[in-house]
Amino acid sequence: MALSGITDGLARGVDNVQAGVSAMLFEPVLRLGVTGLSRAGKTVFITALIANLLNRGRMAQLTAAREGRIEAVHLQPQPDLTLPRFDYEAHLAALTGDDPRWPESTRSISELRLSLRIRPSGWFAGWRGPQVLHLDIVDYPGEWLLDLALMEKSYESWSEDTLALVAKRAGRLAEARDFLAIARAADGALPLDEPQVLALAQAFTRYLTAARAAGWSDCTPGRFLLPGDLAGSPVLTFAPLPAPATSPRGSLWREMARRYDGYRAKVVTPFFRDHFSRIDRQIVLMDVLGAIHQGPQAVEDLRKVMAEILTAFRVGRAGWLSSLIGARRVGRILFAATRADHLHHEQHPALTAITEALVADAKGRAEFAGAGVAALSLASLRATVEEMAERDGSVLPAVRGRLLETGRPAVMYAGALPLDPARILSPAREGAQKWLDAEFGMMAFAPARLNLRPGEGPPHIRLDRAVEFLIGDRL
Repeated sequence: MALSGITDGLARGVDNVQAGVSAMLFEPVLRLGVTGLSRAGKTVFITALIANLLNRGRMAQLTAAREGRIEAVHLQPQPDLTLPRFDYEAHLAALTGDDPRWPESTRSISELRLSLRIRPSGWFAGWRGPQVLHLDIVDYPGEWLLDLALMEKSYESWSEDTLALVAKRAGRLAEARDFLAIARAADGALPLDEPQVLALAQAFTRYLTAARAAGWSDCTPGRFLLPGDLAGSPVLTFAPLPAPATSPRGSLWREMARRYDGYRAKVVTPFFRDHFSRIDRQIVLMDVLGAIHQGPQAVEDLRKVMAEILTAFRVGRAGWLSSLIGARRVGRILFAATRADHLHHEQHPALTAITEALVADAKGRAEFAGAGVAALSLASLRATVEEMAERDGSVLPAVRGRLLETGRPAVMYAGALPLDPARILSPAREGAQKWLDAEFGMMAFAPARLNLRPGEGPPHIRLDRAVEFLIGDRL
């Protein structure tokens, strides 16, 4: 290891120890990671979370708020000077203006600190004064989280797995068929040709973009979809290829492998080291309703992705010494199905049960390691009201809202979700192309115009229960 690497590592270790001592002896810091795949609602969740902690009139299920022990909450200056600040004020203005609209979605990592002054409960209340907890909220795209699985894959194994996945989707996506044709025609043993590399990477990116738009969850590498300042760089100019019989020096295969390794070393590893490994609590937002609407294959894809996401976390309880030296573990993980306001409350238990079933494969392992894992359905910002609708002589539990595209009011009944999650997951695992005995519809609703009273945050569904699970033990 180079001397600079050793000194950098020692410096980070000293910083971690100093931060750990400060947190344990003075004002503790809790880092909450918020992630989810595209359209899961990360930006809205964080905005609603902050607004409802600043104005706690709708947070009855948060014990410390219900008991009146949260004396004050305010935003602090950005804790990490190298990260963009989550633009809470602009996002709140978009949601609560005269013509409310959904804010721009997450495209990179951002952070914001919320400080809470809390009055202790129980035996400590009589002799301890109010304590301060700093809540650092870290927002990052879920597509980046999926990239962590690449750290354990060689270029050859990644290419094999990815080409097999593209082939499965080729029946539905023209972009998948186009990329497969180009990739299979390429001879990795031939000398590198830069225009050919660029064409392969562009075709692969078009496929990933189309796959995400079609509702697929597994669309890695994530930076191909959200390149930021890396757009056009060699670490984002590669693609999977069939393995050639030989791969001499200077060949196309060798160069693709070199760029893939560079992506892991220069993009994935720094994200894990600098941000992901420092998270204490995590919420993963899931568009379960959107996957059900897309069909069984999208549901199975989401299930596999959630299992991969959970294995990426270092879960369990960190001892006091581990916390002191900065070796953090994720103590609690919440999987939350968003857009619960698209269903009448009678169907919320079914949505929650399906969500629990989707993450059941990995939940037991995390709990065995000492982490708390839960699932629920929520709406960070409620955009609909409930009503009973008549259809074909039947009265159905529906919701009414303002359509996103036209602004006109509309009533939606999404379909009857089964109480038994197996009726959703079994066809998905068996590779069914469509639901046999049901159809599940979806509409896109715009935010409703709000009239908030003093002390009230924006209306939501079970946001307070989510916060209670994630940080309630520290309040």
